[in-house]
Amino acid sequence: MTDHIATEHTDHAEHAGNIVHFFETLTLESAAQVERIYSEDAFFKDPFNEVRGLSTIRKLFEHMFVQVKNPRFEVTETVQQGDQLFMTWNFLFHMPRYATQEQCIRGATHFRLAPDGRVTYHRDYWDAAEELYEKLPLLGSLMRGLKHIARK
Repeated sequence: MTDHIATEHTDHAEHAGNIVHFFETLTLESAAQVERIYSEDAFFKDPFNEVRGLSTIRKLFEHMFVQVKNPRFEVTETVQQGDQLFMTWNFLFHMPRYATQEQCIRGATHFRLAPDGRVTYHRDYWDAAEELYEKLPLLGSLMRGLKHIARK
């Protein structure tokens, strides 16, 4: 049984590297090939979405390229154990209508992997208020004001 666990760990370590590579090199074209990384009935959740299935996950990634300019992920840390992968990242992008400088959202993702190494569960954790809303012109002023009041 120990050999099976070690082999499984090694296999998932390789898959973890493939997942990191997918995110760090994500383009509109590669977003169309999510089936290489996600299983058919994969679950995806972030602060704005909760969906299941390849076609819906593909649409989320493709929509990201419509919403923001030059989106890219920098993976900063990964921890993999068995069929679990945890990844911290910086999401860098430009918001043409709101800011000229590159924006950064810091977050983390918890993945569960199928025996074939594809993602069956993807849950993003990041603070939408701090990482996104505070960077928008009008809403940002309101959010920063509320944060200041809450600190008093």
